[in-house]
Amino acid sequence: MLTLTTPRHGDLLSPADGRLDGDRLYVTVRGTAPCQSLVTVNGQTVNADAGRFAVEVPVDEPTTRLAASCGELRRSVTVHRSLTADRVYRFSTDDNIDWLRDLATAPDDYPSLFDHPCLHFWQQLRSHFVVRVQHNIYWTNQASFDLSQMPDRWRGEFADHADWLRLTFHAYADEPARPYATAGYDEVGADYDRVTTEIARFAGEHSLSSYTTLHWGAATAEGCRALADRGLHGLAGYFHASGDQPSVAYHLDADTTTHLAARDAWRDPELGLWFVKHDLVSNCWPPEQIRPQLDAVLANPHRRQLMEVMIHEQYFRPESRYYQPDVHQRVVETVGWLSEHGYRSVLWEEVLP
Repeated sequence: MLTLTTPRHGDLLSPADGRLDGDRLYVTVRGTAPCQSLVTVNGQTVNADAGRFAVEVPVDEPTTRLAASCGELRRSVTVHRSLTADRVYRFSTDDNIDWLRDLATAPDDYPSLFDHPCLHFWQQLRSHFVVRVQHNIYWTNQASFDLSQMPDRWRGEFADHADWLRLTFHAYADEPARPYATAGYDEVGADYDRVTTEIARFAGEHSLSSYTTLHWGAATAEGCRALADRGLHGLAGYFHASGDQPSVAYHLDADTTTHLAARDAWRDPELGLWFVKHDLVSNCWPPEQIRPQLDAVLANPHRRQLMEVMIHEQYFRPESRYYQPDVHQRVVETVGWLSEHGYRSVLWEEVLP
């Protein structure tokens, strides 16, 4: 029996996974093999002592196949390395529909997108921290508005700011919870197409992103496949591993969720989708606790290369029962900490291989 145990198929490797020599990352490949056999991994040969082996090999490319051989036995895994993802973060917002409804129902009140208080806040934040933000959007508010009612009068302005202001699919609507936990390929694909078509119409295709977070972070493998087939590259989630019932982890099993929960990201080799671990949900913590939470992530070498931070729209809305009067401060504390610690605001499609 020949096995490769570390690194794992689909891993995103960072300097914490090996040894840097200049720009070259050397990673120790570990596994099992028949006792005292010679094992070769990517041209490096080692003896399997007591049935186990460890050999250091270079990982220089964005995607590298680690191929092991032992006599007639063959095993391989594919790993990834981002050459540009060194202290980077993405800020996203979920559950967006109300600011779009505001624009659509009273367009004359907003000659500019940034006359709306929500987008004005993000524009001001960008002027201070060079932040980029992605808004994940519903099709409808389940009352009187859906995206087909959104005028295209701001299409040019969306295009002018598409380098930092992105929009993408989140779900059909806020209710029910976990809408895609049992949904098939066609349902997820149809909802994605419905939202994406309207975003392209009123904001332009350059405003779209190839990463998103599905509502409640739950989906079947076929639902995720529908998104991958439409060009989506990745999904963010909490990836909580609790016993045999992972949560906010899409279709991933408990073992994979536990593995991913301790890392920045992992790529599903079958679907070709990246799964990115959320590091902080800003609306979950009062302002004075934001920095300690991020300090804890920074202390983990396997979690600090990429930071995924987010918040939900309803916490900005005074009419919502979820409204937090200090919500802006929570965001400022989050982005301020990231800036002070040398993190650069990016879109994941720019840095993940």
